Amino acid sequence: MAGSAGTPGTPRVLRAMNDRAALDLLLEHGPLSRTRIGKLTGLSKPTASQLLARLEAAGLVLMTGTSEGRPGPSAQLYVVNPAAAHVAGLDVTPERILAAVADITGRTVGEFELATPGRRAAQPVVRQVTDALDGAVKAAGLAASDVHRVVIGTPGAFDPNTGRLRYASHLPGWHSPTLLEELAAALPMPVEYENDVNLVALAEQRLGAARGHDDFVLLWSEGGLGAALVLGGRLHRGWTGGAGEVGFLPVPGAPLVRHVAKANSGGFQELAGSQTIPVLARELGIDDVPTGPYAEVAATLVARAADSATGPHRRLLQTYATRLATGLASLVSVLDPELVVLSGASLTAGGEPLRGLLQAELEELAASRPRLVVGDVREHPVLRGALESALAATRDEVFDTSR
Repeated sequence: MAGSAGTPGTPRVLRAMNDRAALDLLLEHGPLSRTRIGKLTGLSKPTASQLLARLEAAGLVLMTGTSEGRPGPSAQLYVVNPAAAHVAGLDVTPERILAAVADITGRTVGEFELATPGRRAAQPVVRQVTDALDGAVKAAGLAASDVHRVVIGTPGAFDPNTGRLRYASHLPGWHSPTLLEELAAALPMPVEYENDVNLVALAEQRLGAARGHDDFVLLWSEGGLGAALVLGGRLHRGWTGGAGEVGFLPVPGAPLVRHVAKANSGGFQELAGSQTIPVLARELGIDDVPTGPYAEVAATLVARAADSATGPHRRLLQTYATRLATGLASLVSVLDPELVVLSGASLTAGGEPLRGLLQAELEELAASRPRLVVGDVREHPVLRGALESALAATRDEVFDTSR
């Protein structure tokens, strides 16, 4: 006698497993025929036909034309129905909130950027978040009720023990002890929060340089210096959400910073953060240091240095690599990762020249020797990671046909 509907091995559960396998294949490969789905899943033609009919009736797949250009009769093609669900992601910085909406296939269908004013004139955070989300939803031609889930990426992390934002004193308005409750009451869909650098790591793991890797470190340098730790295929967040806040790491070559929470900085940030690059450039005799936000200035200087084989620009790149390796060696020595991904404007601007110098320095400073790679996800990586996080959870819900 067959077991209950929730028992592994029962027909309903097996059908649901086959359904999910087919949907994942359609997401990965795009339009597929019934025959191709059958071959990729190992299902017979009749079973594949029943599967597709079931998914079509559930609104999860659509017919999308026929195959052409091959011998024999054309075959009907199927795709995942993009309208089966939508998700949203928000990337929060002190200067702006960038919001986007994606359909279930991962295609971005609406974006909106909300400039956030200074501390004195700032709107309440809840209003900022809802305005940014509403703008993206409107740009997508949807209603808020169409969005299944939203993931918000911020600097620092919300302490799971207290619900308060930590490690991000520079983010005005986000430190109220009731903020998460207020946002939950204001938003009509489930909302999750994640550290911004963790989301970049998630984007690289799903779409970029860390695909296929379960143990890696992502080193990020843009406005601040941070890291994300993926161990055994999962993000390691730490007891208070502060795992990877390497800017606070005491390192040789930098003064010992005390009361780091108040300073919002630490030794590694003071040694190798983006704000040090313009200062170092001037010390090395580089006269044409541009002006502007220091993260942009740093990226410009590092890019110039990467294009130079000699002179002060080359010394700038070498010194920067040594400083980065000083802190990275501690992470590598403790975690022994398979891979280190370099991300953020200040690191990706250096490209292969910086990566090569940093790899050589690290091999002299750490016993383990992980491979260093430059990140692939360059356009709004925090936002992309937020969408990927929301998509993973939403697909698990929407694609579960055993319910």
